[in-house]
Amino acid sequence: MTEQLFRNDPYLTEAEAFVTGHTDEGGLILDATLFYATGGGQPGDSGAVTWEGGRIPVATTLKGAGDDIVLIPGEPEPLPPIGATVMQTLDWDRRLRHMRVHTALHLLSVVIPLPVTGGSIGTEKGRLDFDMPEAPHNREALEAALNDLVADDLTVTEDWITEDELDANPSLVKTMSVQPPRGAGRIRLIRIGQGAGQVDLQPCGGTHVARTGEIGPLRIGKIEKKGARNRRVNIHIE
Repeated sequence: MTEQLFRNDPYLTEAEAFVTGHTDEGGLILDATLFYATGGGQPGDSGAVTWEGGRIPVATTLKGAGDDIVLIPGEPEPLPPIGATVMQTLDWDRRLRHMRVHTALHLLSVVIPLPVTGGSIGTEKGRLDFDMPEAPHNREALEAALNDLVADDLTVTEDWITEDELDANPSLVKTMSVQPPRGAGRIRLIRIGQGAGQVDLQPCGGTHVARTGEIGPLRIGKIEKKGARNRRVNIHIE
């Protein structure tokens, strides 16, 4: 099992770890990692791993067997031996952009309160697909509402509930196509705003900024028709 350092501190950019395994495909498994693994529409992190006498670039990060997280080198290269101490260095600019876009998409689901059928996160933009028969009529009003939530500089925090509590509150799940992972007994929630100022609460396993003000100005891009009842809304960060 790989300890998920990014879960406790998504702003951590360097960390030591021990090598616990190699995969047959040339991936690296550590006892603890700050690299987020691809999932929930968010790409896996990149960066580098160094050790005495060696260095490999990390192109992406994937989920492995069980609770392992696997770092994927950019090219097939010799890996540090099992048991070695290594230093992980995150490509922080790329991760921060993913965090800004991811939190922005949660805000998009607030200003368009419809079921979500899909989504994707990039470094410059992101998108959500909605169960929306007709395209929004006032793009400018949506964009203004999004940027108002950013300007409010709302706190972004996590909470945890049991699977039974989630079953008792099914409206927390906004995504129709992807359900929160089960089996661990509890579900992670991302909350935006506090108390009477709360604007969003939904299950999510990704990394987020600590306050909406960190997102920066947002622009709504193309609104595309992807089916009789499906509209794709793209947003861009500066």
